[in-house]
Amino acid sequence: MQYDAFADWVRQTSFAGLPLWNLMLALAAAVASYAVIGLLLRLLTGRAKTWASLTDGAVARTGVDVLEGTSRPLMLVLALLIGASLLDLPGRWENRLNQLWFVAMALQMGLWGRRAIDLGVHRYLERHGPANAATGTAQQVGASATLLSWGLRSLLWSVVLLAILSNVGVNITAFIASLGVGGIAVALAVQNILGDLFASLAIAVDKPFEVGDFITVGSISGTVQVIGLKTTRIRSLQGEQIVVSNTDLLKQTISNFRLLETRRIVFGFGVAYGTTPEQAQAIPGLVRRLIEAQPKLRFDRAHFKAFGASSLDYEVVYFVEDPAYGVYMDLQQSINLGLMRELQALGVEFAVPTRTLHIASAPTQGPGSDLLAAR
Repeated sequence: MQYDAFADWVRQTSFAGLPLWNLMLALAAAVASYAVIGLLLRLLTGRAKTWASLTDGAVARTGVDVLEGTSRPLMLVLALLIGASLLDLPGRWENRLNQLWFVAMALQMGLWGRRAIDLGVHRYLERHGPANAATGTAQQVGASATLLSWGLRSLLWSVVLLAILSNVGVNITAFIASLGVGGIAVALAVQNILGDLFASLAIAVDKPFEVGDFITVGSISGTVQVIGLKTTRIRSLQGEQIVVSNTDLLKQTISNFRLLETRRIVFGFGVAYGTTPEQAQAIPGLVRRLIEAQPKLRFDRAHFKAFGASSLDYEVVYFVEDPAYGVYMDLQQSINLGLMRELQALGVEFAVPTRTLHIASAPTQGPGSDLLAAR
């Protein structure tokens, strides 16, 4: 009897114009839906983790992380919307529920996209970020990653917002057109700044040089100290700091010596014209022995190149297996000193600029002899 009385009370009672039994049914459906959604999410996450452990791929790991970032409040909203769909609502409320469905799903897709962007930027930093942040490369990569993350997030949420506005009945055509005109005006106003920002992003992604590299750009040679969002600072050999716009920097040919492994050296010298053919023939072999005696040098060639204005010219080519400039200069100095000793022992002198002047004597007879005598 008590059960029948309670059932009659439930059937006869209403709240906000809705039968109580309908509200209880909707609440039960919402609770059951929340439980089912949570269970499905756990199953999908578990399958994705299994796939990630088997394949060890970045896509699988990203899928796991994205699924784990599902919003619990939005899951609750979806469950409540499922329950609300069982209510006996007027037609206009059914339309609102459909719009709420789209808004909830669009927001969840936006949250998944934002998490995917964050994970991608984080893995980019792990892959390209230096171990020692004191070098300054961390600031460059971090700034570029922040710019990239900001741009992708802005694009993502702009698409989500426009989709939601379109679904709720807002005419977004004029809105998009106004945004396009406004965007063009802003881009024209700040095109130089945007150019430097994208140049900074290009430097971070393409890496033509990094902080600590010794580069030569035009007439500028020095070590890169800071790569900022707008400018790059280079410490020149003279000691001063040179600030160059990123856009202007990428417009020029850059010589980066960081990846230099060997140096190809070409140098020449000249000996006096009094050198005999036998001595001239022995000089290339002498130079070869001097170079091959150095363990960090690799001989290429040595030739009697040409007859100069005041010397017999030789050209020598060799490779230095050490990229350090100081090592190259020490070895070149050793070769020069050894060459001086060997040529002295061979009886050959280095050539010095000389000029022979022939003076013709005045004629003693002829048409001009009387004039010369008068003078």
